[in-house]
Amino acid sequence: MANLYKEISGGVTAPQGFLASGVTGGIKKSGKKDTALIYSETPAKVAGVFTTNQCAASCVLLNKQNIQDGLAQGIIINSGNANACTGERGYQDSQEMISFTAEKLGLENDKVLVASTGIIGEFLAMDKIKIGIEKAVAELSESGGQAAAEAIMTTDTYAKELAIEFELGDKIVKLGGIAKGSGMIEPNMATMLGFLTTDIAIDNQLLQEALVEAINQSFNRITVDGDQSTNDMVTVLANGNAGNDTITNKGEDYNLFLEALKYVCTYLAHQIVRDGEGATKFIEVEVKGAQSLAKATKVAKQIANSQLVKTAMFGQDPNWGRIIMAIGASGVEIDLSKVEIKVNDLILLEQNQKVIQHSTDIKANLLNDDEIKIEVDLNLGEYSDKVWTCDLSYKYVEINAEYHT
Repeated sequence: MANLYKEISGGVTAPQGFLASGVTGGIKKSGKKDTALIYSETPAKVAGVFTTNQCAASCVLLNKQNIQDGLAQGIIINSGNANACTGERGYQDSQEMISFTAEKLGLENDKVLVASTGIIGEFLAMDKIKIGIEKAVAELSESGGQAAAEAIMTTDTYAKELAIEFELGDKIVKLGGIAKGSGMIEPNMATMLGFLTTDIAIDNQLLQEALVEAINQSFNRITVDGDQSTNDMVTVLANGNAGNDTITNKGEDYNLFLEALKYVCTYLAHQIVRDGEGATKFIEVEVKGAQSLAKATKVAKQIANSQLVKTAMFGQDPNWGRIIMAIGASGVEIDLSKVEIKVNDLILLEQNQKVIQHSTDIKANLLNDDEIKIEVDLNLGEYSDKVWTCDLSYKYVEINAEYHT
């Protein structure tokens, strides 16, 4: 579907009627950007998907309330402090972030969403938060997408954004997104932080359904370390400024929008994996021949989350025994005699447990590339699924040993 879309600059400000900014309020000791603001000049339809972690941060709880009426115009985000597990004070601080932003933008409180990311268990420095908000409002611009992408970063090593345009009926419509995430990555019906904007006109319920489906096939198919954050969320604002006929049913226009949403979400999801903490390799795990989609997904995630598989990939050791171990540990019933394993298109194990012997040179060079594909065929059914992950390196341990949580 990629040929349908033209990639353009601008990120979340590429669609008509959106402004953004990214500024420094002083939350981070490094002095880097820590406050982002996304703003639609007109009321926008809103949809959101949030973490299912039972220790969810107050921003998640408030956003679930604020999207109920289906409209929003602003999203205020701070990085460097998650404001999670901070009790009643933390909840009040999130509310104050909303109300202070709404006041500066001239909006009702329920038209502003809030997100926080960073250290868990510490209170927000609200004086710095307010400085950041005031600066973010003042610096809103049509070219602020890149700055916003930078301001939401924590252990990320680079900003993650994409914007595309495509034809919908007789209109050119645009869709943009930014995301952050590098560690604590294995969402469940959510993702780290992701913010999408579009100038498409679409029914609220269809917007929500499209977002859920796009996330299930993108952000919910990635894992860096198997840990799920307390603050995970993805939201989308659709302000209708492109002037297309409002999408009110699951016809051709809906399907075009859905595929575009998947395209952007998948790109951003892949960028998160590529930027996994200490990552040196991007790994695709594909499981075929399963008896159901759920079983294919479960086996793929078991392989992708295996520390032994991930360290083998880092060490460039084609130890397929670790892969078969993970398959067997998944809890999915298999027939070992039917399992086949390939790595980078090289067959390592065939049916009937026939081990393929390769020369030392072939094995030594098999995992040299920075992209690796692990392919498993269970030969039990017709379902398949893919999961994307990265290797586990010395650097991952160093980053997380030194990152105060």
